Amino acid sequence: MSRPAVPAVPPWLAHAFRAQREPVPWNAVCRGALAAGPSLLAGMLLGRTALGVLAAIGAMLAGINDRPGGRRASVRRLGVPAAAGAAGLLVGTYAGQGLTAVPLTLVLTALGLAAGGISAVGPVASAAGTQLLVAAAVGAGMPAADPGWQRALAFLAGAGWLLALRLALPTPGSLAGDFRFDGERAAVAGVYDAIAALVEAAGGPHATARRAALTAALDHAQDALAGPRLRGHAASAAERRLHARFAAALPLAEAATALCWAGEPVPTRAARGPRRLAAAVRADTGPGPLPAPHLPPARLRASGAPPVLPALRALDDALLRAAEAFDRGEGAHRGLPVRRRGTRRALRAALGAGGREYGLRVALCFGASAAIAQALHHARWYGPHTHWYWLPATAVFLVKPDLGPLASRVLCRAAGTVLGALVFAGLAAALPRPAGLIALVAVCGALIPVATRHFAALTAVVTVLVLALVMAGGEPQASAGRIGETLLACALVLVVGHLPMPGERGGGVRDRLAAAGGAAHAYLLHVLGPPGHEHAAESGDHAGRRVPYGESGESGDRAERWALRREAYRTLAEARTAISHAAAELPALARHTEGTDAVAEALERLVDTTTACAVHLDDTGRLTPRHLRRLREALAELERLERRGVRVPLPAAA
Repeated sequence: MSRPAVPAVPPWLAHAFRAQREPVPWNAVCRGALAAGPSLLAGMLLGRTALGVLAAIGAMLAGINDRPGGRRASVRRLGVPAAAGAAGLLVGTYAGQGLTAVPLTLVLTALGLAAGGISAVGPVASAAGTQLLVAAAVGAGMPAADPGWQRALAFLAGAGWLLALRLALPTPGSLAGDFRFDGERAAVAGVYDAIAALVEAAGGPHATARRAALTAALDHAQDALAGPRLRGHAASAAERRLHARFAAALPLAEAATALCWAGEPVPTRAARGPRRLAAAVRADTGPGPLPAPHLPPARLRASGAPPVLPALRALDDALLRAAEAFDRGEGAHRGLPVRRRGTRRALRAALGAGGREYGLRVALCFGASAAIAQALHHARWYGPHTHWYWLPATAVFLVKPDLGPLASRVLCRAAGTVLGALVFAGLAAALPRPAGLIALVAVCGALIPVATRHFAALTAVVTVLVLALVMAGGEPQASAGRIGETLLACALVLVVGHLPMPGERGGGVRDRLAAAGGAAHAYLLHVLGPPGHEHAAESGDHAGRRVPYGESGESGDRAERWALRREAYRTLAEARTAISHAAAELPALARHTEGTDAVAEALERLVDTTTACAVHLDDTGRLTPRHLRRLREALAELERLERRGVRVPLPAAA
């Protein structure tokens, strides 16, 4: 007797139960414990409790953005959103003090429109837009006797204190060499580990997932090394050494991707070299003896699979060059082979279809929630206190698509708020004041880096922390009110999220796919030359033929190729993330991006094949029929998807 089929969990519900699985970031936990709680304590000791509360809020929001990576990169990742938050607090304070309800709502709506468009530029811009709106809501909805500039400085002081801890404190267990670059070393070592894992998975069922993991590791290392600096290049020997070691990983990653594309297993000892290089990066030492170049197994030599042999030779050659770069110490590398994203591209993202769609939704949600909150405030729904910021601040977090699908965000926010409010209600009855509240704020600050793995957990921790700050500022216990306001914000965002908007729905996904298509096209043209050279490739006189290391070095053509390859895979990863979130929306929203996952898969096959072509051209100067067939198949698949009506703007030549 067969068992009854278990109904599948819908994607929008399954996403709400997913959590990231990562090691506990003990260094971030320590920073969180030393940031918000001490900021509140300092304000109380100085007799400026209200400013201490704002400093603790600044530290809390900075803690949410405190992610693993390089210290230099953390300046932008934490500093830019903090500056935007201070500006929002300044505008919100003066607008709340000088404007009546209707003009204030219009000002906040305009801020939402601008912040929503800016958020489409990238992760740092998205965090800046979020802090701008949250701080504006707090400034307008939490009136205080302090002038706006003092409140903005207090907010900056709290965020700046956490940033100072991020720059000054060493990472536990990472004291080898110059500890200032422990985050960068861990990121670069992760690249070599990911290369080794991809080589081990070549020809197996996990090869595609390992290739995606390598892309993520390269993106993380690139961000960790590309932080702001006063000079245009790395100033210290330790940083130059890390840049050179990252550059040495790029040809290894290229060769490993070509092996993955060939689909044939390789000798297990081929991964030992990258593993030893990873250990050398972590210990900040030389790699020691590396495996000697090896011939492929006789089975591969006799199987008639020529793409495997050039990729293996490229792996051996890249490993030799990496060993030389490690032995040279600093190396002769002039800079990271990355393509900078300029102001023009940022404006296109903010003003494009995705930025306009998101800006309109944020403006509508933020403005409507502010209007409803002020109406409730004037109706005395909040009771004796005058704080009405929770509703618009909650709407800001709920409307952000980079925090997950809409239904998942709403479920997690509601559950996290209820849990956090109930926990705080129990703790508030037992903890002494104010010492217990300060300790509770410090504990919540320490939990934030761990809670960021799941939106519901983060919501619960932030709810407890904010309620503790409100009570420390002299307000009564407000758990019940916070639950009601959160549920109201959830309903509002659900309604606005399903309203029709001008233009085509799913603009953010399509913008990212368009960027990925453009990057793939630029990479393909660089490797193969202008269209129409396929026959020249078969004859050995291809415009995209590469030259050996000894003739061109690692600069010039190869550096440009690696930069284009990095851009292609990075934009594809961003598109994949956006598509995954869109697919987990409620059916009414998910249908607007149907078919985009097939476009992303076709683009990935095109970029993988282009990488394999580049490696093969380096070795032989010509392409095999297999390479040309796979290229034509990928391009034909993109054309077929367009004929099927998948409306994704891709370059004409692609």
